[in-house]
Amino acid sequence: MPRMHNSIHPRVEEAVDTLDLNPVTRRRLLAGTGLASASLAATALLSACSDSNEKAGGAGNFPSTPRWRFVFVCHVTAHPFFTPTQYGIADACALLNCDYQWTGSQNAVVAEMVNATTAATSAKANGIALAVTDARAFTEPVAKALDAGIPVVSYNADGEPGNPGTARLAYVGQPLYDSGRSLGKKLLESNFTGGDVVCYIATPGSLNIQPRSDGARDVLKESGVSHTFTQIATGTDLPSELNAIKAHLTGNPNAKGLLAVDGGSTDALGKVAAELKLKDKGVITGGFDLQPGTLESVKAGSLDYTIDQQPYLQGFLPVIALYLYNLSGGLVSPTDTNTSLSFVTKSNVAQFMDVKTRFEGSDTAQKIVPRSGPIPHK
Repeated sequence: MPRMHNSIHPRVEEAVDTLDLNPVTRRRLLAGTGLASASLAATALLSACSDSNEKAGGAGNFPSTPRWRFVFVCHVTAHPFFTPTQYGIADACALLNCDYQWTGSQNAVVAEMVNATTAATSAKANGIALAVTDARAFTEPVAKALDAGIPVVSYNADGEPGNPGTARLAYVGQPLYDSGRSLGKKLLESNFTGGDVVCYIATPGSLNIQPRSDGARDVLKESGVSHTFTQIATGTDLPSELNAIKAHLTGNPNAKGLLAVDGGSTDALGKVAAELKLKDKGVITGGFDLQPGTLESVKAGSLDYTIDQQPYLQGFLPVIALYLYNLSGGLVSPTDTNTSLSFVTKSNVAQFMDVKTRFEGSDTAQKIVPRSGPIPHK
């Protein structure tokens, strides 16, 4: 499995062992990182990497390059949603003879993400990919990176609708507000005739998911269908999300539409809906992402639908963009990329469950996934 570096809970010695350093340099680096904080350890490691004159060789027909290193700053580094994202990063780096670091915060702490971004700039990373979950906190860190000649792209989250909040070069991911509107439209199309609607959200205000909730809310408001819309926080810890949803529904059993705008809440919603037999009461349920538990719930019918946003591409494509920017001296600039929106329902969930792949994070193996038949028209 490709190596991955995590400065939140660093395995610095293992990472250093992969760098082909001479014994003196290795001992000096480990001594420094052993005494440092996680942030300083990450900086020391990246500095050692950045100062290396190692050449990567040419990928494909490209010329020989330095072994460029790209830093991905994530808001929930250990969340299963980002497993395929990390596979996408690793696969692109293997293709192009690059390295990467996966860092940020485990629990959506913006200050930790800002520190990780600053550390990447100080360590002279060759590119930064950042989940912009706050429209103001990352303005200055991104500006400093760009001023230092380091290209920055955002992925998965990009500030507020119409306001990226940073001067990043491009965004790779799903248009979040629009995806929330699609979530709400699907509810209206699913025989929803009115009543209480509850939207579960891990971290209210976080700009990777709040725009989805806002989009669903606005579509329902515009529809003219009589309803109430309530947003409930669930937290970033997966077991806690399940407990929060179960506690809320136990005390508020009359909801007619249940939505979730993050992967963990959606997974939990499917499990709670099954346990409380909500489908027998005609409750409509929907959410986001393709975690294994979510797919099982769609197959079993406790979730009516979930939305795929192709997390693998949210890792793979930023590496390609940052590589080409470095290779071309900035002439090939990253472009905004919509990683798509598609609904997964009981009618098509089998294609995601029958074969385990890196593309959905359900397997580690590299494999060709066979397919047959016509390609559906969009």
